[in-house]
Amino acid sequence: MTAIRVLLVDDDPLVRAGLSFMMGGADDIEIVGEAADGAEVEALVDRTRPDVVLMDIRMPAVDGLTATERLRAREDAPQVVVLTTFHADEQVLRALRVGAAGFVLKDTPPADILAAVRRVAAGDPVLSPTVTRQLMRHAVGTAADTRRTRARERLSVLNEREREVAVAVGRGLANAAIATGLFMSVATVKTHVSRILAKLDLNNRVQIALLAYDAGLLEEEQEH
Repeated sequence: MTAIRVLLVDDDPLVRAGLSFMMGGADDIEIVGEAADGAEVEALVDRTRPDVVLMDIRMPAVDGLTATERLRAREDAPQVVVLTTFHADEQVLRALRVGAAGFVLKDTPPADILAAVRRVAAGDPVLSPTVTRQLMRHAVGTAADTRRTRARERLSVLNEREREVAVAVGRGLANAAIATGLFMSVATVKTHVSRILAKLDLNNRVQIALLAYDAGLLEEEQEH
């Protein structure tokens, strides 16, 4: 089995040492590099070719948001998991919008951090439905009307079936649950998700969920 290659990015050497020690005991995970600032990330990614980057947000020169956005704009970009001390922070939300696959709290139990890395490497976001909803509620507020208008304009390119799948993704449902609810196969759900990502120029399911919330699609579903 090929090990999951992980790059650690945090300006606190103690945090990096702790993560490295904890992950070093996993047979299926390999730490391929460490960085103390976002400015170092792109060169390290080129050199080490990680599958997953664990990215701190607050760093002195180039912050994790900027580094994440730069990475996710590249072809064959690694997945990014944001490291944070907050459950629902505006900066975490911004990181998800620019393409992070999710976030883990720095005080998360080691087994859960390992599980998060494995899930992201497999292509699944690391946000539970509960945390996703918390972040969505946090997003509602400033400039909500403008955000809703723009989100609805973007979603107008989807057909009815794709729109239904987008709503289901926004509810935090896995592919199997979406397939059951919409009476289609899991393979068909995956195809729809891939088309939605391509049509909307998005990186992952979390961004679909954010867009669905911004557009008010989940509120409309609850009213029916």
